[in-house]
Amino acid sequence: VLFVSCGLLLCQERIVGGYAPVPHSIRYIVSIQTTERQHVCGGSLINKYWVITAAHCNIGLDRMMIVAGDYSLTIYEGTEQEILPQHLVPHPEYNKTTNNNDIMLIKVRKLSYVSVALLPRQGAPIAEGRMCRVSGWGYTSPNTGLIPATLRTVKLPIVSARNCNSSESFDGGITDNMICAGYSTGGKDACKGDSGGPLVCEGRVYGVVSWGKGCADAQFPGVYTAVSKYRMWIDDTIFNYYSKCKKD
Repeated sequence: VLFVSCGLLLCQERIVGGYAPVPHSIRYIVSIQTTERQHVCGGSLINKYWVITAAHCNIGLDRMMIVAGDYSLTIYEGTEQEILPQHLVPHPEYNKTTNNNDIMLIKVRKLSYVSVALLPRQGAPIAEGRMCRVSGWGYTSPNTGLIPATLRTVKLPIVSARNCNSSESFDGGITDNMICAGYSTGGKDACKGDSGGPLVCEGRVYGVVSWGKGCADAQFPGVYTAVSKYRMWIDDTIFNYYSKCKKD
C-alpha cells in the first residue's frame, strides 16, 4: 500500500463507484505484489515480456512479484501466473515531489495465456469528454480501507487540462505529461491500490493511474501519466534492453 507526498496534497492512488467486470475480460492487467503476496499496484502487459506501471510503484526488484491472469486476489482460479521481475526501468526523470514522469517498465519472463494492451502513438491526444475505463484492485471507498477481492472497473470522462489545472482544482499542478479523468461531481474514481493501472480509451492505454486528492472528490479528478508522451521512450527502452543483451 503506497502513499505519495505531494506537498499540501495527500496523493492517494485510488476504483470507487465502479463495478466488477466479466471475469477475465480484462486480461492485460496485472497485480504488482510484494513477495509476501500483498497487492501494491496495478500494471498492464504491453507485450508478453514487458509491463507498464507507475514509477512510484517501484518497491525494489528483490521485493516485487507480478501476478498475471488474476481476477480474484483471494481465490485460486487456476489462471494465475506468478512471475519474478527481471529488470525495472523507472523513468530517469521521475520526480516524486511533482509526480512528473510517473511511469516505469518492468521486464518479465514470457507470459502465456494473456492478452496485451495496445498503446497510443507518440503525442496522440485524447479529447475532452471522451469516455475511458480504469480498472484495478484498489479501495472501493476512500474511508473503509478495504481492498476488493475481485477486479473492479469504472468508466470516466477525460477532463481538459485547463479545468484540471484551474484554481478550483489542482491549481497548476498538472504538467503536460499528465491527463485527468473523472466527474466534476465526484463519486467515481480510481483509488488507493489502483496506482499503475490502465486508463483505456479507444482500446488503448492512454493513462497510467498516478495521483490525486482523496478518492472521487468533487472538482478533483484522478490524475494519470499521459502514456502517449512516452511512446518513444517505451519503444527505445525495450529496444536498448535487447541491444545491450546482444552485446553482452
